[in-house]
Amino acid sequence: MNTLNEQFRSLFLFLTDGIWRITENEVTGFRERLYNLIKVIILSVRRYKEDELQNKASALTYYTLLSIVPILAMFFAIARGFGLQEVLEQELAKSFEAQSDVLIQVTQFVNSYLEHTKNGVFIGIGIIFLFWAAMSLIGTIEASFNSIWQVKKGRSVLRKITDYFSMLLILPVLIISSSGLSIFLSTKMADITMLQFASPFIRQLLSFTPYVLTWITFTCIYIFLPNTKVKIKNALLSGIVTGTAFQLFQFVYIHGQIGVSKYDAIYGSFAALPLLLLWLQLSWLIVLFGAELAFAGQNIENYAFENDSRRISRRYNDYLILIIASIIVKRFEKGETPYSAEDISKESRIPIRLTRQILNLLTEANLIIEVNSPDERSIHYQPALDISNLSIGYLFSKIDKFGSENFKVDKNIFNKQWKKLIDSKELTLKNDSQILLKDL
Repeated sequence: MNTLNEQFRSLFLFLTDGIWRITENEVTGFRERLYNLIKVIILSVRRYKEDELQNKASALTYYTLLSIVPILAMFFAIARGFGLQEVLEQELAKSFEAQSDVLIQVTQFVNSYLEHTKNGVFIGIGIIFLFWAAMSLIGTIEASFNSIWQVKKGRSVLRKITDYFSMLLILPVLIISSSGLSIFLSTKMADITMLQFASPFIRQLLSFTPYVLTWITFTCIYIFLPNTKVKIKNALLSGIVTGTAFQLFQFVYIHGQIGVSKYDAIYGSFAALPLLLLWLQLSWLIVLFGAELAFAGQNIENYAFENDSRRISRRYNDYLILIIASIIVKRFEKGETPYSAEDISKESRIPIRLTRQILNLLTEANLIIEVNSPDERSIHYQPALDISNLSIGYLFSKIDKFGSENFKVDKNIFNKQWKKLIDSKELTLKNDSQILLKDL
């Protein structure tokens, strides 16, 4: 038992600390991929609690319930314009088989909503509510994703209008197109000679269509919704994992609803509502966890030595501040494109969390400013003042004075301590205080 306890203790220490100290130069091949996979899983599970995904999923459930009728009304209005409303209804029924009863009621609400339109144009309060509901739902999704990706700034109002409504217009077209492709392949196989030999294989492939469409949908969500650059590889892997989990959840929910009879006995016809809320909550948890997987896969190298980062010494933190500030200044002096947080982290090998903390401090102290990239999907940094005046002494003087000093400590009693503190800091920077960052 003692040996077993020691082995478990060693394994725990390795997973919580040791594995994060292994760099890419120390392991290669299969072991490197295995360690990275373990790191991604550990980081995703840990951040599940840190990012409060349960609360985010609850908020998204509320906004989804509030927005489902007006957004579906927009989908049906577009489909009706192409004469494909029935196709969209059939496709939604297949995609949301777990909520078929609720979908029937929602469809009735949607049709009633559309009856109050004239020539397909929403008028008055209807268009305002539809606009607000769509913006609120997708904006809340983007805010949740930005929080997971540690992005402070969301899209501008103009980009929200263009990007969000592009998604709302394209999504029903994709659903209808994919449905039409499936119908075409299944009905025309017998007429095409070459496909007769491959028809069993094609039919088998068609059975995977829901999975493929879900993978594509989730991948696009993970690429386009966060207001930052997401690598296609990480988004695709997360899309496949979470898309498969979503489809399996659908299957289990439909064929293994335990306790549904109890809900019916308690709530009667009202039972569909709590079941819908449960389904929405779990579905959003799957989607958000996929975003955590994508983030962890893309940023895993930046979480090396994370435990050390949490207990970093003050002087070493000042050292990293000096490194990051000098990188930004020298980049600006050369007239090159400003660096993003990821660029700085990669060049300096400073963990991304520490890099972002220092950049936030320098920004709030008005030493650097944020600038948007041309596509506004990433934030870059450049000096906020003339680099000919940005010296080591000025840098740390601004940082020391940044923040509130409005406390009720009696400076008359502790005046000597305050003076000694100021004198010691001035003495420390006396020799090198005038050295400019660009000259380091």
